[in-house]
Amino acid sequence: MKIAIFHDYFGAIGGAERLILMMARYLNADVITTDINQDSIRKMGFEDIRIYTLGPTTDLAPFKQIQTSLKFYCCRFPLYDFYIFSGSWAHFASFSHTPNTWYCHTPVRAFYDLREYSMRNQKSPFHRFIAYLWIGTHSSFERISIGHVQRIIANSENTKCRIEKYYCRDATVIYPPVDTSKFHSIEYGDFWLSVNRVYPEKRIELQIEAFRQIPEEKLIIVGGYSGGDHESRYAVKVQESLPSNVSMIGEVPEDHLIDLYATCKGLICTAIDEDFGITPLEAMASGKSVIAVDEGGFRETVTSETGILIEASREAIVAAIKKISHNPASFREACIARAKQFDLSIFNESMIAAVNSVYSAHAKNGKH
Repeated sequence: MKIAIFHDYFGAIGGAERLILMMARYLNADVITTDINQDSIRKMGFEDIRIYTLGPTTDLAPFKQIQTSLKFYCCRFPLYDFYIFSGSWAHFASFSHTPNTWYCHTPVRAFYDLREYSMRNQKSPFHRFIAYLWIGTHSSFERISIGHVQRIIANSENTKCRIEKYYCRDATVIYPPVDTSKFHSIEYGDFWLSVNRVYPEKRIELQIEAFRQIPEEKLIIVGGYSGGDHESRYAVKVQESLPSNVSMIGEVPEDHLIDLYATCKGLICTAIDEDFGITPLEAMASGKSVIAVDEGGFRETVTSETGILIEASREAIVAAIKKISHNPASFREACIARAKQFDLSIFNESMIAAVNSVYSAHAKNGKH
């Protein structure tokens, strides 16, 4: 079966991008996208994946999102047997590409659960007006597009609930994978790790303020941001407020990231109602515990044996850090065992079964 995977764009390194490239490798699929950051692809170690671009898009939001949607709506790739959509805009290709399924990382949060948050954080009344128009019109076309998706796969129970609430559609949960064979534990060093895109909803400022209160502890923040997704002013603001015991090192090659996991004391996660969150599993596969806010997908991976779920406050972060720092190695065996429950082999089997199910149903209906 010849498969094409449509994904919005490859900018900043994130869990969704890693997942899609791992999926493409296993399914021997071609990836069709818009913008490609070749340096990010190289850093992730996926130079072997066949990636085709529909052309670049502007960095100016929300025109980037509109342009991306139009590119997928207008594209035609008829020579494939099956189509998988990933991201917020790639499913606009569903109008002319069947049989298909959409691997949904989350409904567009600016359209739904973070709508008020997004409006409140606009720079000016003019920007709020533009955001109001964009959300109102684009979300309507988005729901029409999703009507052409034959099956939706959610990356978590959290995302499944959002799909049911906002799209009135059912979804099958297939958790994102972690390739446990790549990760290992070397030591429990003198620093904590934070791995995420530098976006406002990741609440990195909470981590920074927490570590400002405990100068004896260190934090390394890994991650970048994509032009057009969020304005760089948040990243600049965060960087300007760093105390001496916190460093931001941007995007790093995969082998460097694996080394950081292997030598850190543990992982800190503070995203608002995270869709799923793959970084806790990467940390666990490295034998490291996770301190995460008690919200969203973190509740589906972090247990009392593998870390601590906390309220979203700097005081709670500080308390959890002090508690785990007494004996971070005590979580090791439980963390490794937990990560194996989300291993890449399980994901691959589930995706193959889902693809074959949709393909067979499509053929049975006489549409192939």
